Amino acid sequence: MTSDSVMADLRTFAAERDWHQFHSPENLAKSIAIEAAELLECYQWNADADCDEVAGELADVLTYALHLADRLDLDPEEIIRAKLERTRAKYPVEKAKGRSTKYDRL
Repeated sequence: MTSDSVMADLRTFAAERDWHQFHSPENLAKSIAIEAAELLECYQWNADADCDEVAGELADVLTYALHLADRLDLDPEEIIRAKLERTRAKYPVEKAKGRSTKYDRL
């Protein structure tokens, strides 16, 4: 999912600026929400958002999410696979394929 070198780059970038002191789980979660809103803003008035702007905002969301996982000593790949397994059980292919219905209404 994420390479060790990406995580190393993120850690180095933050360490060079002494930003780890600001990376509490609470602050990182807030930053994810803020950046997600900025990502959504790309689509505020037009469904055809500028791909470069979307990429930049998505990178911000992913960066903060990776910082939060790192801060909480969580492996992004492991937590994504675990969540996917739980979601797979809630949304079996034979019931959910091609539908956006919530799991409790399938």
